[in-house]
Amino acid sequence: MIQQSLKGLISFNHPDLRPYEILRAYLHEHPELSQQEKSTAATISSRLRALKAYTVHENIGGHGIAAVLNNGQGKTVLLRADFDALPVKEETGLPYASAVTMRDSDGIVKPVMHACGHDVHVTCLLAAAELLLKIKDSWKGTLILVFQPDEERGGGAQRMVDDGLYDLVPVPDIVLGQHVMSLRSGKLGSRVGIMLAASDSLKITMYGRGGHASMPDRTIDPVVMAASTVMRLQTIVSREVDPSGVAVVTVGSMQAGQTENIIADKAELKVNIRTIDLDTREKVISAVRRIVKAESDASGAVEEPLIEITSSFPPTVNDKTITKTLQDAFANHFGPDFDPDLPRINGSEDFSALATSIGKPCSFWVIGGTDPHLWDEAEKQGRLAEDIPVNHSPYFAPVMQPTIKVGTDAMATAAMTFFMAG
Repeated sequence: MIQQSLKGLISFNHPDLRPYEILRAYLHEHPELSQQEKSTAATISSRLRALKAYTVHENIGGHGIAAVLNNGQGKTVLLRADFDALPVKEETGLPYASAVTMRDSDGIVKPVMHACGHDVHVTCLLAAAELLLKIKDSWKGTLILVFQPDEERGGGAQRMVDDGLYDLVPVPDIVLGQHVMSLRSGKLGSRVGIMLAASDSLKITMYGRGGHASMPDRTIDPVVMAASTVMRLQTIVSREVDPSGVAVVTVGSMQAGQTENIIADKAELKVNIRTIDLDTREKVISAVRRIVKAESDASGAVEEPLIEITSSFPPTVNDKTITKTLQDAFANHFGPDFDPDLPRINGSEDFSALATSIGKPCSFWVIGGTDPHLWDEAEKQGRLAEDIPVNHSPYFAPVMQPTIKVGTDAMATAAMTFFMAG
């Protein structure tokens, strides 16, 4: 009965989403790289203050924002959205496609795109903020909205905690979040237990001896050294990880030299590792270190390779109790469009640090963003893998609707489920 009345309450009081579609287009057209999200943060803060009900805290752990709505005695629920973008050149052809460039942390000018849907996350949470305010006579408790920077580099959530987030806002009873993915728009799903994999990124520098391309005997070629390393790294998953386990090792970047007639003096690899359990995580990282050193030694490198961890994401583990409660609420609101047993995703998030740092439970779900017509046609042709752009693709373009409506409803339903339960 409570769930049925909640569905009606949310549907009847839904805000006009047209202004939020305009906002989403603006955010998409003006993305900012991690740790440089100043203008995006200002836009979010302005929207929150315009509601004239939330206490807004800014510049937490960088450009992080937290907003609080105190509404009597009850549960304290935290809803989170992230808002940084990626160094990707957009190829979607959208009328609001990004043409932005920025200098990254290495000082290199890069194209910038919301290729992971964080513009959608912000839009949905702001719309949910308006909706929850509109129906505040129907619930009691404290609502916390966290808008987190620097998710893509894995440091934003913990940095907000370390910068005193929970000195500024009440400690929540429950921490909740969502992510748009390349599922059919209108669909959403979650699972109990491990929802997202752990992720570790490494920057590896291998040292050779540079010289003229016509005199390779006078050099130690780091390109050959790095190429051998890349090939050997591919054997970690196939030959060192238990076949029943899960691991992914990806070399996403290899950089060496500037022109064809000069042998460079060093090469850089950027490696990403995905795992779901601690033992496998440690085994894979150890194997990467061993292989890099061995290939460096085999090439007669002039110095030891440098291996730097550039980011680490913990696995996202959905608490059983609160996730099952949410699943009942989502099943009631969304019907068959909700999947309570979504396959585990090997993508990663730092979201859970907002909960694990204070010993509180969390739950995370995903919503679809792919144009339903595009999805249905690709599914009919058996070409989902080929025709549906995934997160981080230059073609990733979540449709406005029903994506924003589903994301808004999911956030509001999640919060209200715990507020109304007392």
